Amino acid sequence: MPIDMCDQENYVVFLLDEKRYALYLTAVERVVHAVYVTPLAKAPDIVLGVVSLQGRIVPVFNVRRRFHLSEREVHLADQIIFARTERRTVALWVDMVTGVIECDKSDVTHAGDILPAMEYVRGVIQLDDGLVLVHDLDAFLSLDEEKLLDGALEASHSL
Repeated sequence: MPIDMCDQENYVVFLLDEKRYALYLTAVERVVHAVYVTPLAKAPDIVLGVVSLQGRIVPVFNVRRRFHLSEREVHLADQIIFARTERRTVALWVDMVTGVIECDKSDVTHAGDILPAMEYVRGVIQLDDGLVLVHDLDAFLSLDEEKLLDGALEASHSL
């Protein structure tokens, strides 16, 4: 029986401490190797700083801090994922992007069905070799963090 393409989703999979996370492919603009991040004064704790992407100033998020993972030294192999939220383009500092996977929507369990308070996680994909947490970029920053980030970005433009 042919698979209806509407029942398929594509995800960019990345690693943090050997744990797999994913973003919807449609939200991802590009993946680049790690670059120097300019610190941003008065930004929320999870913002490492900013980088320029084709002339746009983009905040870089420390995903490890958001998921309460231990900090680690920066490696040359680290990567940055540029992705779009409802409000802005953001960059996520990750250990490594492993590729793109395609799976049936029915293979994704909604986070609320597992644990209602799973912040920053939209769902879980069960693959033959383990689980992948689907990251909810639009819930990444709280409203207070959004305001702090907006203020820090505005202040940096006026320098």
